This record gives sequence, C-alpha cells and structure tokens, in this order.
Amino acid sequence: MVTHLVMTVLGDDRPGIVRSIADQVAAAGGNWQESRMAHLAGKFAGIVLVAVHEPQTERLVAALRSLDTQGLRVLVEPSGTAHLSSGARVLALELIGPDRPGIVREVSQALAERGVGIEELATEVVSGSWSGESLFKASARLSVPRTVSTEALRHALGKVSNDLGVDLRLEERAAPA
Repeated sequence: MVTHLVMTVLGDDRPGIVRSIADQVAAAGGNWQESRMAHLAGKFAGIVLVAVHEPQTERLVAALRSLDTQGLRVLVEPSGTAHLSSGARVLALELIGPDRPGIVREVSQALAERGVGIEELATEVVSGSWSGESLFKASARLSVPRTVSTEALRHALGKVSNDLGVDLRLEERAAPA
C-alpha cells in the first residue's frame, strides 16, 4: 500500500536544500509527485507531496525531521483526500492594484462566503512601470461550486474590487486531470 505525505519545509535559503529533501525521499524509495517552492526574504519555503510504500513511511518521516540538523524545519502530514469535487468548476482569478493591507483578507472573505475554495494562490508586490508605486498582484485557481454562477461571483468580487481600488478578472479554466 502506498501512503501520500505532504510536507512543508522552511529554512534559510542556500544551495542544496532541495537535494537534501530529495535524497531522503529517494533513500526511502519514495516518489516525489508535486511541489511548490520559493525564495522569500532570504528563506526557502516549500511544500511537497510524496508517495511512499507504507513500510517505509516512518523511516521517511524520521529522516525528513532529522533535516533540522541542517537548519530546516520540516512538518510532515498524511495527505487528505480532498480534491476538486465533481460538483465544482475551475476559475482563474487575476488581480492587480495599489498595494495596501487587507487585499487578501477581503477577497478571500468574499470567496469563502460563497463556498469558493482557493486551490492555489500566488501573490507579489511589484513596482509600477510608469508610476513606481507598489502594486499588489495575485493569481489564483479557484474551486467554484456549480451552484454559484460566474456572473454572481464576478458581481460580488466587483464590489470588493471597487472598494479596494484594484482590477480583478475571472476566467473559466479546464479542471486539472
């Protein structure tokens, strides 16, 4: 039987972090399946999904946790079974506007109130090409219940967009296979 593990990794960024993790996964006969990793403010942050045969699970978890001797904090959890439900569709959200506190809170509140899940979210603050002002950019993949129309969601997010002074766009996307 195969177990799926989700791990989060955090530490000071340096060359070789991914290799250290991959070495432990390979040593346990695991299969690296998905990951998202980033360099943020001098830190390495990552999430990884691995599959490993049940008898090797404890060995892999112990090996990953031992990476703390290399300055890495690793949290390992068995994966859940929640995936995009058959009763949902995928929308892509793109947002850009002047940076200010509360943008993620306001948008995520409007989504949660309608039962919309955020499957993936990427954000950054960039300098405006003409003005030089700080702009907040976000892109997200949303899991939207079939009971929530795209137009109703656009209307609700339009109110948030106007209140925040940001441009926001929603587009239909094909569900991942």
